[in-house]
Amino acid sequence: MTVYLPAVPGYSLLADTGVAATDVVHVTEYVASADLSLDAERAAFLGDHVVPISRVPVEAIYGSDASYAVAVTAHPGGGTLLTDGDDVLRVADGVVYLPSVHTVSGDFRDQYRWCLTRIAELLAVAGLDMTSLVRTVDYTATATRAEYPRCGRPRKELLPGPVHPGAAGILVDVPVARGAQVSLDAIAASGPLTVLNPGWARYDTLTYKPAVRAGDTIYLAGFGALDPVSQLALHDGDLVAQTEFIYASIETVLASGGATGSDVTALVEYLTPAAVAAYPSTRALREKHFPNAAVTSVVCSALLRPEFLLETVPTAVVS
Repeated sequence: MTVYLPAVPGYSLLADTGVAATDVVHVTEYVASADLSLDAERAAFLGDHVVPISRVPVEAIYGSDASYAVAVTAHPGGGTLLTDGDDVLRVADGVVYLPSVHTVSGDFRDQYRWCLTRIAELLAVAGLDMTSLVRTVDYTATATRAEYPRCGRPRKELLPGPVHPGAAGILVDVPVARGAQVSLDAIAASGPLTVLNPGWARYDTLTYKPAVRAGDTIYLAGFGALDPVSQLALHDGDLVAQTEFIYASIETVLASGGATGSDVTALVEYLTPAAVAAYPSTRALREKHFPNAAVTSVVCSALLRPEFLLETVPTAVVS
């Protein structure tokens, strides 16, 4: 059984969660300082156990003044280790966990294409291709918001479908490396994949879908307060109303696959700076809609739609 742990402010606190380092299959490091080195802390916890690392610069760790937080996915035995150059992957129960990828060469579209191509190379090591992707999360800067539609071409060319992954796009103004305009996270799964879509036609022409089910796990896209029919952003300036709309949308997608909010095991919530003050008022909504979710909350620089205060990326496991 895969365990999703919420981000904690420091590797040293992972010992309190009871997770064994040898069971870890993926780590996400949310860093509030781009130059922060975590090599020593990571080695102290993981020892000789090597795992794929996703590094995500953020404005802040919500609810903490820590310089970083670390979220862990674990599976008994830690799965199978695969390598390709300096990159490592782990495969556990048919799920392929990858590191985040980026380059510093080329313009925005070139970098996005490189990231997708590199992911394809990593998946090939696991005997899979891009049709096995279940979720992508890209991190770009606010300054590139106008350029963001240019990622559409490489996605159309390199994500052939018919099953496209869930996707999220988050704006972070401090790059993962100097010159990197894009950083991309991805996860893949072997076996049959099923798209979950409650009938929202806007996804018919997009290179991502509301959710993808692989076995008992549902990987949902990032959800903001966007009307799926009109494609208009809703509830400008009202975080509670946006949150209620987002959570209801997530439950609508889950219901199309026979799941409920109680099946959600993990939520990653990206808050804009403008949302931080009001975020405590959304806690009751999370507990109502997703009572079993491990919640990670971080402050990003902005979101792709300027009106959005929150984007939520859920994972559910249907029992």
